[in-house]
Amino acid sequence: MPKMKTKRSLVKRVKVTGRGKLKRYKSGHSHLLTSKSKTRKRRLRQSTTVEGSNERRMKKLLPKVGRSK
Repeated sequence: MPKMKTKRSLVKRVKVTGRGKLKRYKSGHSHLLTSKSKTRKRRLRQSTTVEGSNERRMKKLLPKVGRSK
C-alpha cells in the first residue's frame, strides 16, 4: 500500500500544539473591516483550536501529525 500524502494546503493553515491539538486562525479578518466593530476585529485576530469531528477529519489529512515515533 502506498504512503499517505499530506494535504499541503492544510499544513499552511494549521499548526499542531504540544498536546496534539490543531491551532487555527479565525476567518473574516482580511477585508470589509470598516463595517466590523473594534471588539470583533480584535477577537478575530486571536487564534483558536479546531473542535470535535472537524479535528478528527483534519488529522486524517495530516498523516504525520499526532503520532508517536
